[in-house]
Amino acid sequence: MRRKLIIEGNAVYEIDEECMLRKRMDHSEEEKKKKENNKEENRNQPE
Repeated sequence: MRRKLIIEGNAVYEIDEECMLRKRMDHSEEEKKKKENNKEENRNQPE
């Protein structure tokens, strides 16, 4: 497991890079599905 420690002033953050990558991939898949759904809805609407 890869982790990154970020020290910012008095605050300390520990970032799990694998988790962040999974979240980013999930988010991009959701955006792709939304775009596909919007395209289908636009095709099905009468002009």
